Amino acid sequence: MNMYSIPRSERRRPLSLMVKSRVQSRVVFVDLIDISEGGCKIKARAGFASVGDRVVMKVGGINAPLGIVAWVNGQFAGVSFEGEMHPAVIDHLCARNGSKLTPAAHRIIEGRRSVS
Repeated sequence: MNMYSIPRSERRRPLSLMVKSRVQSRVVFVDLIDISEGGCKIKARAGFASVGDRVVMKVGGINAPLGIVAWVNGQFAGVSFEGEMHPAVIDHLCARNGSKLTPAAHRIIEGRRSVS
């Protein structure tokens, strides 16, 4: 499934954070690329996850809701949370661990996300 064809109900926020997670029962260190109330994009070595895998993450000391891998594209995977992460928690994580992207890069990423 193409990662850009999945409808988004929340705005994704860029983030740059290494996270210890569990994919099924395996411990996997992933880069958290972006996050929203309903899910996130993660990156690890190719083959680290399959669509439908359960994912548990502790993000910045905060337990994220249980997630399910919605799509995989090489080293990247999209995780859909079963619950929602509170917007104030996301604000805190982004302020503390914000992306190192330039404003121009942020505009490019936001432009890609608006494509369905």
